[in-house]
Parts: sequence; C-alpha cells; structure tokens
Amino acid sequence: MTGVARQPGAGPLPAAERSRRIAEVFDEVAECYDNVGVAWFTPIARELVARLAPEAGERALDLGCGRGAATFALADAVGPAGRVTAVDLSRRMVAATTADAAAQGRPQVEVLLMDAGTPSLPPASYDLAVASFVLFFLPAPVAALRAWRRLLVPGGRVGVSTFTRTRGGLLDDLFLPYLPEPAFGGGAGFGSDDVARMVTAAGFGQVRSEHADIEVRFGSVDQWYAWSRSHGQRAIWQLLSEPDRRRVRAEAASWLAGHRHRDGTTRVTERIRFTIGIVPP
Repeated sequence: MTGVARQPGAGPLPAAERSRRIAEVFDEVAECYDNVGVAWFTPIARELVARLAPEAGERALDLGCGRGAATFALADAVGPAGRVTAVDLSRRMVAATTADAAAQGRPQVEVLLMDAGTPSLPPASYDLAVASFVLFFLPAPVAALRAWRRLLVPGGRVGVSTFTRTRGGLLDDLFLPYLPEPAFGGGAGFGSDDVARMVTAAGFGQVRSEHADIEVRFGSVDQWYAWSRSHGQRAIWQLLSEPDRRRVRAEAASWLAGHRHRDGTTRVTERIRFTIGIVPP
C-alpha cells in the first residue's frame, strides 16, 4: 500500500505522527511480513539490487529494510569482505532481521533502528544504497534522497523501487469505494517521471528509470487475504468496518476466481519501476 491510512476528513499527518503510525503497522506485521507463501517483496528487492551491480567488498546501505529482502541480496553480492547496514523504523522488524542475519551466519550485516527518511549515519561511508518500496512512505522524499546522497561516496549509486501507477499495490482498486481519497495519499506525486525528477532534484546524476513486470501468484482468496494483511495494506483493512471488510474480501474472491489459470492459481502482473542515480564525482 502506498499511503498511510488516516480517518476521513483528516488533513495531512504531522511527520512524527506519520512515522509513529508506520512503525506501529510494521511492528504488527513483522512476523508474517514476506512470509505467507507469496513471492512479492523478495523478487522485487533482488531485481533492484541486481540493477545496482554490487561488487565484492563494497559497503551497502538498505533503507527501510523490512525483513531483509534487499539486505540479504546485498550481503550475497558484497560477500564477507563487504558490509551491509540495514535500517528500519520498526523495532520488531529490526529484531527479526537481526535474528535472521545471525541465524544465516552473516556477520557483515548490521541492522539498526532508525528512520530511513532521516538516517543518522556517517557521511560518505557507503558505495551504494537501496530503498525498496520505501520512498512513498516518507513525508519528504526529496529531502530523504538528499540525506541518502550525503551518505554515499562520490560515484556512489542509489536505487529505489516504486509502483508505476499512482496507486500501488495489487487489487488496491477493490478498496476505493469504501475509503476516502486521503487514505491513499502516499501515492500522489509518484507518476511516470516523478521519481526520476525527485532523484535528480536531490543532486544525483545519470538518473534513469527502468521497469520490470513481476508476476504474483495466489492459490486462493484466503492466501490473498493473508498476504494483504501481512504488509502495509493492513493499515487500510483497519479503517474498514466489518461489513465492508466482508465486501472487499468477497469482491477479491470473485476477481481471483475470474482470472484463475488451469493450475488453480491466479496470476497478477504488476509493473515495477526501478530508478537509479549516481553521486557526481
């Protein structure tokens, strides 16, 4: 989900309250995040990392790391001689990803509790930075990108993934009749060229946006529902009344059944944007 849910008629949330609500939602989903049998965040994060072409021994930064989809792809790429710093606003995400890193034997990974929008890290300390599905959660995306640029060495690169639609997330349209426009406010300003303009405005050069189609498979409406409540979209469900939750679920079941393949799964394709920028020398 590309926005922070808030009650009808409310104005923009203050930055501190917005951050608190984001942390609260992702604390709730930390255990099931990217862990309900639906390949979504991991293939997108790995595609983003691949487009930055990390090299062995490099120092990498994962901003808004979640459960480490990009973190561990970076660790694979930079190897034991490299270093990966991952930050997230959610305490439970940080704890779970720290435990995962230890269980996988990845001493080059450090996970820190920190706001990705205002990271307090040493300047010019990283060769590359990634933010997969993070930028649209931040109250000041260009300011965040400027902060990230200061953390990179000259020639360092940044990569961000975003949806190609102004409203992101699979089957988002099902929620629209039951929610006010402000509930999806985070999607505004993320149209076809907006992300590249943001990265350029933050002082990066050689900015380019590339695209890839990611196919997602759902075995049943139950799996879609579990997946939908396992990430930021959970905040939208929390705004719905119980009757409206039943309506959305029923509409999802109908849509999924109408697009079912012979193997019994429904496949949904989402086009993802990958935007890359380089710190000028």
